[in-house]
Amino acid sequence: MVKISSYNINGVRAAHRKGFIDWVQQSKPDIICIQELRADESQIPDEIKELDYHQYIVSAEKKGYSGVAIFSRQEVPEIKVGIGVDWIDGEGRVITAEYEKFRLVSAYFPSGTTGDVRQEMKMKFLGDFIEWGKQFVDDEKPTIICGDFNICHTEIDIHNPDKQHKTSGFLPEERAWVTEFLSTGYEDVFRKLHPGVQHLYSWWSYRAGSKGRNKGWRIDYQMGTPEIAGKAVEAVIEKEWDISDHAPVSITYNI
Repeated sequence: MVKISSYNINGVRAAHRKGFIDWVQQSKPDIICIQELRADESQIPDEIKELDYHQYIVSAEKKGYSGVAIFSRQEVPEIKVGIGVDWIDGEGRVITAEYEKFRLVSAYFPSGTTGDVRQEMKMKFLGDFIEWGKQFVDDEKPTIICGDFNICHTEIDIHNPDKQHKTSGFLPEERAWVTEFLSTGYEDVFRKLHPGVQHLYSWWSYRAGSKGRNKGWRIDYQMGTPEIAGKAVEAVIEKEWDISDHAPVSITYNI
C-alpha cells in the first residue's frame, strides 16, 4: 500500500508554525505532493528538512511565490521539472517523480481571482497543461497528477453553486476544461471512491468562519490514469487540520 497526500500548505514556514510536522507524524503519508511552498530550499525550516523523506523542491523565480515539492520516503529514481513552457516553469508550478511502477506529478494551477490578466494566464495554463498531460494516458507507466487545480468541477464540489457561476474557479469554461481533461483518459480518484457524496470540500475561505460552517470548495485533486485509479482503496480529506486554508487530500493505493 502507498498513501499519497496532496496538500497546498499555503507557505512552508507558516505551515511549520501551525503544525505541519504534527500532521506528517500522525497521518504518515508515504509521499506528500506539496503546492504553494513559497520558499526556496534555504528557507525551509530545519525541522522539516530533518523529516524522514527525500525532498524534491521546485521554487518560483519570484521569491515567496508559488513553488511545488514532492516528499518521498522512497528515493525517486528520476525527477523532472516543469512542462516545457517558460512562464509556467518560471513560476515553479509542476514537478514530476518517475518511480519504477508509476509516475507522480505535483501541480499548482494558477488562480484567476486577482483579475482578468491572471484569469487569461490561467486559461493559457489549462491549455498547455492538458496537452502536456495527454502524453501519459497511453504510456505503459500509470500516472497520478496531484494538486491544487483551483477549479471546482461539479455543483456538488462547491457549497453555493447557484451564486458562483461568474466566479473564477467555477466558471463554465473552467469546469468544461476539467470535463475535457477527464475525457482524455484520467479519473478523479477521490470522486471515484465517493461518487455523488455532497459537502466534501478541500478549501475554505478564512473569512466569515467558512470552515466551521463547511462553506467550502473541492479544488484539490488526485487524477489518475485508469489502471492506477482502480487501485485506490481509501480516500479522505483530512479536514481536522488547520495548517492551511486547504486540507490534505490523502489517497491510499494498492501498489
